[in-house]
Amino acid sequence: MSKRTLHSAEGDIEREDHNWACFKAHQAAEYAVKALLHGLGLAPKGRSISLLTRSIPRELDPDEILDLAKTLDKHYIPTRYPNAWSEGIPTDYYTLKDSRQAVSYASKIINWVEEKWKLLRKE
Repeated sequence: MSKRTLHSAEGDIEREDHNWACFKAHQAAEYAVKALLHGLGLAPKGRSISLLTRSIPRELDPDEILDLAKTLDKHYIPTRYPNAWSEGIPTDYYTLKDSRQAVSYASKIINWVEEKWKLLRKE
């Protein structure tokens, strides 16, 4: 699910729908972190990737992705809701640079989750 959502975000970049690309990047990373937590037998709650990351056991070193998660968390509400801005709509505020960064960060989080899962399966 996370990779499909990330792929959709990449399509949004091509269509210059940068606010949607940022939102979907957040969603993709959230899905990956929640999948890891489910796999560990933990019940993930909430939408904040950084808070979800804090639920990951310390021995997996979740601090590696914490700053990425904090940046993506900033895209959860304002990418979709016009009332998050003093004027205009979300499309007015998001750029190619924003969407590329968000997709890159989500990809790094997804790859991190995959690597941790591989390590856990070997144990």
